Amino acid sequence: MSIQSTIEAAVGSLSPSLRRIAETIRERPTIVLESTINDLAAECGTSVASVVRFCQAIGMAGYAQLRVALATELGKESAQFGMPAAYGADVSPGDSLQEIARKISSLELMAIDETIGSLDFEVLERVVGRFENASRILLYGVGASQFVAEDLQHKLFRIGRDAFALSDPHEAWAAAALPVSGVVAMGISHLGETKDTLEFLRIAAENGAFTVALTGVPGSAIANAADEVLYTRARETTFRAGAMVSRIAQLALVDCLFAGIAQRRYHYTVDALRRTREVTRGARGV
Repeated sequence: MSIQSTIEAAVGSLSPSLRRIAETIRERPTIVLESTINDLAAECGTSVASVVRFCQAIGMAGYAQLRVALATELGKESAQFGMPAAYGADVSPGDSLQEIARKISSLELMAIDETIGSLDFEVLERVVGRFENASRILLYGVGASQFVAEDLQHKLFRIGRDAFALSDPHEAWAAAALPVSGVVAMGISHLGETKDTLEFLRIAAENGAFTVALTGVPGSAIANAADEVLYTRARETTFRAGAMVSRIAQLALVDCLFAGIAQRRYHYTVDALRRTREVTRGARGV
C-alpha cells in the first residue's frame, strides 16, 4: 500500500495531534518535501515529537524516511500521470477545470490500481464461494456506500441471485434478524465506523449469517465484526467529501466479486445476461 493510502487508512485511529498532521499531509502531500520537521510541526500546531510519533504510527522510522518515501512515491505518480506532483493535493480555488479533472482522474485510477494490487485473492475466493452458495444475500451501506450496495444487487439480480440492497436501517436490521439458513450479509463502509452498518453486521452474525465487510480501514469496527473483510485503497480529502474516489475503489472491488460469482455458472450467466439485456432493450423503444 502507498504511503498516502496508509495515511488515509490511519486517520480515524490517530490522536487529535497526530490526526492534524495526517490531514495536512493528505491535503498537501508535497508539504513534507518542502518543510523541515520543525516547519511541519509549526504548520500543524503540534510538536516535533508528535511528528516523529506520527511517522512511527504509519510504519516509518522517522521524518527522514517519510520524506524519502513520499518523494519517491510522488515522483513515480507524477511520471505516470504526466503532471506536477501537486496533483495529490486537494482541489484548490485556482485550479482550472482541466486541472480538477486531471486530479480526480489520477486519484481514481490510483484507487483502482492500489485496491486490486493489494487485494487478498484468497479472501476474495472464499467470499465468492459464500456468495455463490448463499440462499439469500443482504447488502447494506449508508450514503455513497448504499449506491455501491445497489450496484451489486442489480448485477446479482440480473443473473438470478436473491440479493437485496437494503436502504433503511430498520429494514436492514429486520432482514438481518431472520434466522434463515445460508444467508450472507455484506456491510459497506469506507471508514468502517458507520454505526447502522455495524449494527446490521452484528444482528446478522447473531442470527447465523456469514458476514462480509467492505471497507478501506484495517482494524475498523466493521472489519473487526465481520467473518471476512475485503479492503479498498483510496485517498479522500476534504473537498471530495462526497466519497468520489472511495466509491470508485468500492465499485471496482464489487465488480471483481460479481465477476467471480458469475463465472461459477458461466453458461447460465451468459444466458441470463442475454435474456435480461434483450428484454430491457425492447423497453427502451417504448
